[in-house]
Amino acid sequence: MFDNRPEETKYIYTDSDNHDRQLNGQNSYEITFAKDQTPPVKGFWSLTLYDEEHFFYPNSLERYSLGTKSETLKYNPDGSLTIYAGTKPPVKDMESNWLPAPNGPFSLFIRAYWADDAVLEGKWVPPLVRSLP
Repeated sequence: MFDNRPEETKYIYTDSDNHDRQLNGQNSYEITFAKDQTPPVKGFWSLTLYDEEHFFYPNSLERYSLGTKSETLKYNPDGSLTIYAGTKPPVKDMESNWLPAPNGPFSLFIRAYWADDAVLEGKWVPPLVRSLP
């Protein structure tokens, strides 16, 4: 009764990085959407970080997700969008694109509201979560 229909909301999640290792806040990660390749939706999308128990991770920024409704996101000069995750913030001028993570395992969820057919049919593929050195 309180669930969205599949065509209303699509959830895509990962617990792993590009090396198929469990996401862990002791590491730093970047998720880069190529130009014009953020989740195609008629509504809005978000990338949300959850701790190992699938709760929001309490942090001083009170930031749990980034996406369409994030007014301070900074796009790269080539039009791509990079979001960072980890316990350490990225370089100062990109902190607005950072999801603070716990010092342990976590998961990332893309929520696509009123998703385009490309998402619903699995033709749109989210970018890999890349582990940073």
